[in-house]
Amino acid sequence: MNAAIAAERLRRQLLTRAGRRRPADVVAWFGAMQAQEYEHAKWALGLRLQDGLVDADIESAFQDGSILRTHVMRPTWHFVTPADIRWLLELTAPRVQRRMAVYNGHLGLDARTFARALRVFERALRDGRFLTRAELGERLQRAGLPITSMQLAHVAMHAELEGVICSGPRRGKQFTYALLAERAPNASRLPRDEALAALGRRFFRSHGPATIRDFVWWSGLSTADARRSLDIIDGRHEDVDGRTYWTCDREPRGATRDQLAHLLPIYDEYVVAYRDRLAVLPGPRTTASTRPWTTFQHALVIAGQVAGTWRLGRGPQGVVLDAISLRRVTRPERAALAQAVRRYEAFLSTPVAFSLA
Repeated sequence: MNAAIAAERLRRQLLTRAGRRRPADVVAWFGAMQAQEYEHAKWALGLRLQDGLVDADIESAFQDGSILRTHVMRPTWHFVTPADIRWLLELTAPRVQRRMAVYNGHLGLDARTFARALRVFERALRDGRFLTRAELGERLQRAGLPITSMQLAHVAMHAELEGVICSGPRRGKQFTYALLAERAPNASRLPRDEALAALGRRFFRSHGPATIRDFVWWSGLSTADARRSLDIIDGRHEDVDGRTYWTCDREPRGATRDQLAHLLPIYDEYVVAYRDRLAVLPGPRTTASTRPWTTFQHALVIAGQVAGTWRLGRGPQGVVLDAISLRRVTRPERAALAQAVRRYEAFLSTPVAFSLA
């Protein structure tokens, strides 16, 4: 049954369906996509786009604000669309703020400090100005609010969660911040039940079959809110091996993409979005000791199952991609891996040398 669950997830996650035309279309389908490691998160989008779209296309969408990057749901970065960012924050940020309160207290950050910092940020960024985190720190210093780099990171996260700032365009390789009100002026706001329904529908249509525990893990919502969401959207469920798996809406339209092997980047939604990862791990290896292989490294996935990891390096001609398998890889699977490498090479627009151990 693991294979059937994995196959449906591959389709709903747009990995074996014809890809979307724009990066924003992919992000909107998911609702939010983890983007902690920015360069690799672009590849997570690229895997789900139509063939022919490359890294530069996603960078362009980020630069022009078609997709945004901010802290939402769990306390980490996600890609979101300008249309969704406001209601997502209003729904999920309060729980994240409560989780962060202990850490903020240890750093000596109180409500007065946050309020002063947010006023400084609003003045510094208004009228379309984009500043790096370090530059925002300088503005705080000038305003008589000296702050350490760690404190600054938490203050910036707080400002994101409060809906004051979000990502601006990159300046070279440096990230900047912008005022959310200016970067996403048409962001939607939803009543709470509508927001719960919207988030549940996005998750179960793009990640299903999935459990309530998966939804709670991914969204940061309480179990009660997760159940309320499912009640509203009238999700469908199936019991498998003592677990209840939910889906919502029809599977995405589009022709099937013949893709047996996938080179998934670290924190890809196919792996990181689930609290229980039994459906994607090969039987006897579903132990705690194997979880870092699937969560904190790039995952080599064959026929929906994690079959190893991969890492990147630099070579004389371009990128070197070394894959490490957890099991014997058959000849047809090796051919599929070579196809996946060629796709990654096209996405990067850089030669990629490949080895498999």
